[in-house]
Amino acid sequence: MADDMFSAPINRSMKTLDRNLFKKTVQLKAARIFDNKNISRVRGELERNKVALFQERLGSVHPDPDPDLAKTGKKCVVLRPEISRQIPDGAAAADDGHKSLAHSPVLQELAKQELISIVPYDLTLDYKYWTYHDIITSVLPEDEQGEIPSGFSQVGHVAHLNLRDEYLKHKYIIAEVIMDKNPTVTTVINKIDDVGEESEFRTFKYELLAGKDDLNVTVSEENCTFKFDYSKVYWNTRLNTEHRRLVAMFQEGQAVCDVMAGIGPFAVPAGKKKIFVWANDLNPESFASMTDAVKRNKVEDYVLPFNEDGKKFIPRTAEALLKSNRKVEIFKKVSRKDVDHKPEVVKTLVEPKVFDHYVMNLPATAIYFLNNFSGLYPPELQKELPEGAKMPLVHVYCFSTKSDDNVEEGKKICEEITQQLNFEMKPGKIEEGGVEVHDVRDVAPKKRMFCASFRLPTEVAFRERSQ
Repeated sequence: MADDMFSAPINRSMKTLDRNLFKKTVQLKAARIFDNKNISRVRGELERNKVALFQERLGSVHPDPDPDLAKTGKKCVVLRPEISRQIPDGAAAADDGHKSLAHSPVLQELAKQELISIVPYDLTLDYKYWTYHDIITSVLPEDEQGEIPSGFSQVGHVAHLNLRDEYLKHKYIIAEVIMDKNPTVTTVINKIDDVGEESEFRTFKYELLAGKDDLNVTVSEENCTFKFDYSKVYWNTRLNTEHRRLVAMFQEGQAVCDVMAGIGPFAVPAGKKKIFVWANDLNPESFASMTDAVKRNKVEDYVLPFNEDGKKFIPRTAEALLKSNRKVEIFKKVSRKDVDHKPEVVKTLVEPKVFDHYVMNLPATAIYFLNNFSGLYPPELQKELPEGAKMPLVHVYCFSTKSDDNVEEGKKICEEITQQLNFEMKPGKIEEGGVEVHDVRDVAPKKRMFCASFRLPTEVAFRERSQ
């Protein structure tokens, strides 16, 4: 019954959000505190004895219900509904023997000590009190309560929904409540096609549901700041953990080739770790945003942005890296006050001649780029390789089905890699020549995103390049 008292008013016929209809008064009792110096003591006693109101997002101490007393700062402790119901109207601290409070020894004792009196208390709840779930539950028809839409991706100030068809008729109410209950959200959109349907750049069509039609956002990830137009580039907040996982594999001074870099969620944090990155994306908008991020996060010494076709970028940059003489001098940190101090070089990082890692984060098609590693170092380039040079690790993202153990999915992914490289690859440890398949995230009920990592076989890299 107490839960019902604090539930939002039912408004199942609501077509447009009317916040004024979400208001109710709960009739309770309260312990009026005569002297404010006793507030802490009275509240503590009543809370320890489970007499004070205990309700999420509601404190137990409130202004006195008498407006004149409230103006003087007087307070009261609101009592639980079950306690309030046991106290008859008109009960007061001065009644004979305090019989009306006999059911609650702590109230009776406090009243005897003339610390409190019992007064009626009308607790008013309005739209601000209830959560998104409370409001939407009260609005949706009873037969649509199964899976209340609650999840959304937040990108900067934009909340990005992907509403199921059955909830589209409520989309504007859903959007307004989301914006109301999330102070950092000022725009709510709904995706109306699958990512990549509109263009090869993984952008999507959307409809504005609430707020301003402004998708120019600022996002912080891994101590890096990115600014971009969310309608023109690809960004997925849910991949933050994967970005962190992969970048953690890279070591200072290594060279990384990010073939489908987007706006730089791998490349820019890697640059912060003093890793040399050649970062490419085919989308001119992504390239522009990535270039901005490189400057904004001051990693120009380490991250080189490109705007090319990834299939041509892979072999071109492998050859270009052999001829690169890039190096970065790292200076000793000095106090700003020491203006006359001569900069002292404590370390010089020289860019390797071979990439340590290739990142291919375009899960729908990246696996079909693998054939571009065939002949990466044909005979005429092999003589330029440093002695004992290891072939790079390749991290290719892809989609597959999903199962509890991912064993069959791992086999399928390896079969596709085998076909693209024209070289047999099997699940196993990287150091033993195998493919390690990492489960990244679910993207649909029967679809999962994976990252397959392996060391490029020398036999593949040393082939003659096909013309």
